[in-house]
Amino acid sequence: MTDPSTDSQTFTCTFRPDGQSVRVEAGTSLSDAIAAAGQQMNLPCGGQGRCGRCRVIVESGEVQRRAVSRLSSTELEQGYALACQSYVQSDVTIFVPPQEEMIVRKLPSEKQTSKVVELPIECDWIGQQELRQLHLVIEPPSLMDNTTDFDRLKRTLGQQHDIRDLWIDLPTMRKLANTLRDAEWDVTAILEMRTWANAGPPRLLDILPGDQTVAPLYAVAVDIGTTSNVVYLVDMKSGKVVDTAIEYNRQISCGEDVISRIVYAKREGGLEHLQRLVIQTINGLIEDTCERQGIEPRSIHRMTVAGNTTMIHLFLALWPEPIRREPYIPTVNHPLPVKAGELGVHINPQATVDCLPGVGSYVGADITAGVLSSKMFATDKLTLFIDVGTNGEIVLGNNDWLISCACSAGPAFEGSGVHSGMRATMGAIEEVWINTTTYEPTYHTIGDAPPQGICGSGIISLMAEMFVTGVMDKAGKINQDLDTPRIRKGEHGMEYVVAWKKETRGKKEDIVITEVDISNLLRAKAAIYAGFSVLVRSVGLELADVEQLLIGGAFGKYIDVEKAIQIGLLPDMPWDRFDFLGNTSALGAYTALLCPDLRQKVVGIANKMTYLELSADNTFYDEFTKALFLPHTDMAAFPAVARLLEGREP
Repeated sequence: MTDPSTDSQTFTCTFRPDGQSVRVEAGTSLSDAIAAAGQQMNLPCGGQGRCGRCRVIVESGEVQRRAVSRLSSTELEQGYALACQSYVQSDVTIFVPPQEEMIVRKLPSEKQTSKVVELPIECDWIGQQELRQLHLVIEPPSLMDNTTDFDRLKRTLGQQHDIRDLWIDLPTMRKLANTLRDAEWDVTAILEMRTWANAGPPRLLDILPGDQTVAPLYAVAVDIGTTSNVVYLVDMKSGKVVDTAIEYNRQISCGEDVISRIVYAKREGGLEHLQRLVIQTINGLIEDTCERQGIEPRSIHRMTVAGNTTMIHLFLALWPEPIRREPYIPTVNHPLPVKAGELGVHINPQATVDCLPGVGSYVGADITAGVLSSKMFATDKLTLFIDVGTNGEIVLGNNDWLISCACSAGPAFEGSGVHSGMRATMGAIEEVWINTTTYEPTYHTIGDAPPQGICGSGIISLMAEMFVTGVMDKAGKINQDLDTPRIRKGEHGMEYVVAWKKETRGKKEDIVITEVDISNLLRAKAAIYAGFSVLVRSVGLELADVEQLLIGGAFGKYIDVEKAIQIGLLPDMPWDRFDFLGNTSALGAYTALLCPDLRQKVVGIANKMTYLELSADNTFYDEFTKALFLPHTDMAAFPAVARLLEGREP
């Protein structure tokens, strides 16, 4: 990104501690200069200057700082600058601190994962199998029979397997002659039969030497999450998930939420870079599962993909900007299948890549997949389905009707934009308890490692404990009258110390939550609560009418329902109505991959679902304002919390 007010003069940027140098035009942002030097620079807000996580130190030379609100006066004196908001004005030397590591998390083995991942809905997947391996012994050509190789193949398919027509793509046709002759006319054909989107003849995906019909037949189900990507490797003969892998979506370095990534896509080459990152992530996961199972990625012949609308657009390299601009129109809700080779996905290049359909700009295929795998589409119970993530997608309904909405909760509950926030990795504080007398905290970290920050589940736990013990009031203001060193005034106002820096592993500051953090978190939880409140009332119902509340999303399964109710993130209702389902998007992609009739159901789910635009609903702002308190301005809606607070000294 270059500041247009500068001329075409060029300067040298040297980056420490690596010592890399690059020459750039005057007005080039430091983040772009760092990237040009081949170094990693995470931009969680997409380079908008909102997160403050791209801090660097200007050791010499001049830069123009366009935004400094995320920097304290002390940091400015020390030479700190935001790389995305600072522009080169002379030769400079810049110190780039170590970037936050995106740690890869993988599930361990076939035996364990096959027990964990089960098909959530029964279906006749064997009778509907769309991928088939067929052994063919073909009569070789002769002067008396000069039929072409392709026609000879089709003739044999008809004679031996009663398949009378066939489609072949050019890359497969190019290998046909050599394969047939090298195999001495004894081959296995991999066919894709008619699909929901293809009413034509079967398609020849590959042709292999010899009889390989006893070999497994593989496909993958993929969930492209904003935060993490998940791959299920599926044996289409057994129907089992034989391996799984999960890794942070590498696009995080360009923005932690969908809006930040849409903004990043506007940069020169930004869209192509974002697609390249997600393809790299998925390819890495596929290669990992294949290596563990001892197979070649080329033996994978189908991919089904779920993800929110923006993630699908970036996966397909579709221009996403209209998604964030009124009237919020995506390029497509129901993408047609494409071939893996067109996208650079490292499976069989002729394999079909099938992206599940979405509903609108902010209710995507991850939600239609979730409605499928949760069986919400088939129940007569009034059901509220919530995917707790950066967007907070919500669906209400049953087997007769569905209505949905989305609220921009932001990534606060995933640890982003919080002073000591971090992702759910080693050393993240995931649970907190506060003593009601001393106000001293006790915490638990992921992996029992020294604390490094607070992840989403820890943030919910901490806020609930601070509220019920009186460390902060219902407006989110920290109580300065309490006699504890944990409460103090910091660079960004009042804060509560969760862990002293001496308890951490090499951190230079204490782990705290500030009133600014709390304010951001209150807005996030208020958006989610207001979203489902408005959705329920838009159809003339009350939250008490909801018979079951399903919570999807990888983050959702870590939420403590009691703590979430105490802060007003979830409604106060009997706990037996809650069901935490885990990654419903990945499960939906797996179901649609294996069961063609249920793949068609996803189309019906998307077509049936009405979308409510909250920004056009006059009651949303009122509900949002009421929910900006702990747990809510209407304590009658939270009787369990009211009983808990009874007797607490003011």
